Amino acid sequence: MNQNQYNACASLTFNIGTGAFSDSTLLRLLNESDYINAAEQFLVWNKITVDGEKVVSEGLSNRREKERELFLTEC
Repeated sequence: MNQNQYNACASLTFNIGTGAFSDSTLLRLLNESDYINAAEQFLVWNKITVDGEKVVSEGLSNRREKERELFLTEC
């Protein structure tokens, strides 16, 4: 894992919490060294709860895309 990958994961974890990150497909793929598919998992975490239902948040979608881009950037 390079520094940009670590930073992207730290940003995501800060936002979703350590419990959610530790149970995530993203972490499983990282542990399997499947970095390309792990990068795509950032985009999954773009929903908020509104009136008890999960809906896509434009702000979170933008944030996740930036984290994905950072993750894919070589040092």
